[in-house]
Amino acid sequence: MSTPPLAGKVILLVGASAGIGADAARVLAEDGAALMLVARTKEPLAALTEELASAGHDVAFTIGDVSDVASVTRFVDNTVARFGRLDGAFNNAAMTQGGRLDAVPEADFDRIMAVNVKGTWLCVREEVRVMERQGFGSIVNVSSIGGLRGSSGMGAYQATKHAVIGLTRTAAHDFGPLGIRVNALAPGPTETPMLAETRRAIPGGVEARIAATPLRKVGTGREVGASAAFLLSDRASHISGAVLPIDGGLCA
Repeated sequence: MSTPPLAGKVILLVGASAGIGADAARVLAEDGAALMLVARTKEPLAALTEELASAGHDVAFTIGDVSDVASVTRFVDNTVARFGRLDGAFNNAAMTQGGRLDAVPEADFDRIMAVNVKGTWLCVREEVRVMERQGFGSIVNVSSIGGLRGSSGMGAYQATKHAVIGLTRTAAHDFGPLGIRVNALAPGPTETPMLAETRRAIPGGVEARIAATPLRKVGTGREVGASAAFLLSDRASHISGAVLPIDGGLCA
C-alpha cells in the first residue's frame, strides 16, 4: 500500500466542530495527519475527536476563539506541546451574515470582521511564529467564491472573504522565503450549517447559484477537505499564493 499523503505531518485545524471543518478533519486524518482540532464549542469538538481517535487516528482538541490573540497563541502552543511541531494549518473558522450593506448593524459588522479577517490574520501570524523556527510549513486559509465576486445580500461577509484572499497572497510573498507556503480555498455553495443560514437569509439564493453552476450541485465538506489535504501535502510543494475555487465551475 502507498504511504498516505499526510503521513507524519502535524496539522492544526481551526474551526473544526462542524461543516467543512469537521469533514476536513476526517479527510486529513484518513490521509495520515496527526491533528489538533480547535473550535469555540467543546461538545461537538470532543465528539469528533473521540470519533477519529476510535478509528485509530492521532488527534487532540483544544477550545479557542480566533478573534482573541491570547487564545490563538495558546492553541498554537498547545499543538506544539502535544505533537512537537507544526507542519501545516487549515484556518477555517468563520461566521456569515446576510442583509443589504446599509442594513448591517455596526456591531455585526465589527464581529464578522473580528472573526473572519482579524481571526485569519492572528492564526497566520501565530502559525508562522512556529513555522519560521522550523524553516518549513504550509498554511491553507478558507475564503469563498464570495471573495472572488460580488452579489447582493451578503456584503459584509463577502468583504471579509476578499480580505482573506488579500492576506493569503501577501503572506505567500512575506513568508515564502522562510519556506512557508500559504494558499486559500474558495468554496462555492457547500452543504454545511452555514449554507442553511444563507438559505434562510436569502430565500432562493442558493437554488439560483446551483442552477448557474455547471455541475448543477452544491459541494460537500469532504470535497473541500480533499483540496485542503492536497495543498497541505508535499504534492503541492511548488504552489503558494494560489486561490483554488471549489465551486462546480460556478466562477468559470
